[in-house]
Amino acid sequence: MRAAICDMVTVARLLNLTLVVPELDKTSFWADPSDFEDIFYVRHFIDSLRDEVRIVKRLPKRFSRKHGFVAFRMSPVSWSNEKYYLEKILPLFSKYKLVHFNRTDTRLANNGIPLDLQKLRCRINFQGLKFTLEIETLGYKLVRILQEKGPFMTLHLRYEMDMLAFSGCTHGCTVEETEELKRLRYAYPWWREKEIVSEERRQQGLCPLTPEEAALILQALGFDMETQIYIASGEIYGSERRLAPLRAAFPRIVKKETLLDPEELQQFQNHSSQMATLDFMVSIASNTFIPTYDGNMAKVVEGHRRYLGFKKSILPDRKKLVELLDLHQNGTLPWNDFALAVRQAHEKRMGQPFRCRIIPDKPKEEDYFYANPLECLCEGTNCEDLLGPGNSNTLQ
Repeated sequence: MRAAICDMVTVARLLNLTLVVPELDKTSFWADPSDFEDIFYVRHFIDSLRDEVRIVKRLPKRFSRKHGFVAFRMSPVSWSNEKYYLEKILPLFSKYKLVHFNRTDTRLANNGIPLDLQKLRCRINFQGLKFTLEIETLGYKLVRILQEKGPFMTLHLRYEMDMLAFSGCTHGCTVEETEELKRLRYAYPWWREKEIVSEERRQQGLCPLTPEEAALILQALGFDMETQIYIASGEIYGSERRLAPLRAAFPRIVKKETLLDPEELQQFQNHSSQMATLDFMVSIASNTFIPTYDGNMAKVVEGHRRYLGFKKSILPDRKKLVELLDLHQNGTLPWNDFALAVRQAHEKRMGQPFRCRIIPDKPKEEDYFYANPLECLCEGTNCEDLLGPGNSNTLQ
């Protein structure tokens, strides 16, 4: 959501168009009824970007159906560059005057975008999108409670029902749970893949780590029982049964539901996006951030932490980890060797500076702009000095 908003503001700036405050998707699995103004401070959003693009709260009356206007609805092509928007999209506004983009995720390329537009994407993300006062007040309270108890890690445990159903990942699930997830996958027609071989996905590194796997990986990385861990997530699939091994290894596990009074969270109940903003704020502030899956939120948090000074973010190499976990759990790889291999595999996956991987014609496989917004990380600094000679990851 956050990245899509940044991209659409940038497109409006590129095409010199007026943008209506975005509508949020209300048809997802979570059926969240939240509007933009329920999450973001609208006046700040409009005013902070006033010198770049004109944004209005709602569609002006002169563009209503009453005056003969009907929005032309379309989805821009994914990962499109400046040329596409200037040559294919801009003419539509000359013809229809009013265009409604009904899909906005990943519609702007990671690379090959003019520097001023890349920097605008960052300005929107890091400065323009400010949460509402209610969200910020509660988010900062969460951070303060955690910090008063010492350093803490945020574990983004993406082991929720929608993620497992969508990805087809059922490692560790019962037969009944596997069938339930499959039924859910078929219930959503816009989830294209229906028949998925879970173990193949897992071996390819395409599945989120399970709570049990996460416990082993954290121990291998050197975190001990005294580590304070904040779980950033919705409801974990399998609930406390699946969390038990993680709690046994790390007793100081907390969630927003355990740190705040129920009354404080009442206003956010059944509003998954608003609940997620609290996790987002804690994730940004934590001493260490570890995502168990590289989804949209994890990537945006990663990039935000880079922007804040390359704060420590351990980014699991899930394909390598699955290989090591299976070797350890079948008795082939002793604990000490397993732990050493896990640490070695992540020496250069700690959120430190590195060049963006650019893979022509394969945008899904290259670095996501919002995970490593390099053009925005070198202000007043020579990028070569920041990156160093050994940090070239560009693929041509």
